[in-house]
Amino acid sequence: MELTRRIIMAAAILAIAAGLYLSSRPQTPDYGLNKLLKGEAPPDDAGPKIHLKDARALADMNNTFSRLAEAVLPSVVSVTTRKVRQGSLMLFPFGIVGAREEPVRGMGSGAIISKDGLVVTNYHVIEDVSEFSITTNDNKEYAAKVLGYDEERDIALLRIESDRKDFPALSFANSDEAKVGHIVFAVGNPFGLSGTVTQGIISARDRHLSDSRMDYLQTDAVINPGNSGGPLVDTSGRIVGVNVAIYQGDDRVQIWQGISLSVPSNEVKVVVDAIKKAYEQREKARLSGISMLGRGYLGLAVITEPAEVDPAWGSSESGAMVSHVDPNSPAAIAGLKPGDVVTKFQGMSFRMPADLLQIIRTQPPGSVVKLEVIRNNRMREVTARLGERPDAPPMGVPMPIPNVSPK
Repeated sequence: MELTRRIIMAAAILAIAAGLYLSSRPQTPDYGLNKLLKGEAPPDDAGPKIHLKDARALADMNNTFSRLAEAVLPSVVSVTTRKVRQGSLMLFPFGIVGAREEPVRGMGSGAIISKDGLVVTNYHVIEDVSEFSITTNDNKEYAAKVLGYDEERDIALLRIESDRKDFPALSFANSDEAKVGHIVFAVGNPFGLSGTVTQGIISARDRHLSDSRMDYLQTDAVINPGNSGGPLVDTSGRIVGVNVAIYQGDDRVQIWQGISLSVPSNEVKVVVDAIKKAYEQREKARLSGISMLGRGYLGLAVITEPAEVDPAWGSSESGAMVSHVDPNSPAAIAGLKPGDVVTKFQGMSFRMPADLLQIIRTQPPGSVVKLEVIRNNRMREVTARLGERPDAPPMGVPMPIPNVSPK
């Protein structure tokens, strides 16, 4: 009896609620409570709608984002890796049996940055792997090789082994111009789901991981395992960063928690340019039997702490103040003087003065370079021709490349 009363009471409440709902909404001919209770959906014209044509800005943005994804996706690749690890030992009554080698597969992402198949990705994607391959967005698989990498910045440069000269390539944006609030898109292969695009904004700049000197762009675009090495692109479809990590507030949670980090494109471009030049020099050295790697020289000393640069200059936020110029050096011939503040090298920014010196050392002698310099409260451009570092080993001795290691 009690159960019957409860059922009747619930039905009455439902009827009252339905009546209130219908009385509060625009009435449609031939549609009423009976049809609602029968589960029939209201007709298409039962209520007001917002059409995209009535919200032109939203429609334009919708179409623009869709076209941007279509333009970027062909340039994003999957990097499939394989490494071999030793399995656990097995104990049987007749003795210990050695462990079998177990293949471990991994997945990362990358971006094609040249028509001949150069691919930028994270170093940790290909670190210590026994083999890897690249799969393009059209599901074609290619062998590839490592041209070089920078372990600190976690950037590696690969080359697709193919005769193709028409790969769809992305260009680099100037990450110094990326501002908090700018819309960005993360493209990659999270959990092996190729061709995934997520959208967010630049949440912050100059983020650090642990005690690293590296600065990162922070974004709320969703990044998960497998996105590593994929591009973070701006609304023009240019690479503004390379996705590298996600914040884990709880070590037990391995998925996105709202904070993703990317290596700024200017840092990536410095590494890529250095690797390309170093690789070209290695090839020349291989053919000629000599090496000139890591012999770039300007002949200047800088103060170790970065010099803050007023944003009004429209340049980098920090620079390197010249403390000494060697007489008769390329720097002296170019007109550099103590007190000058170098803000850019070849159009690229750097965070620490030591980074500027390292970039110079990775350039081949004879290169003509341009430096952006502030002197006496005026901005100027200085052109210099690099010399050969005096303390470099004699010609013919293979040179290590500082911070850019061939594999």
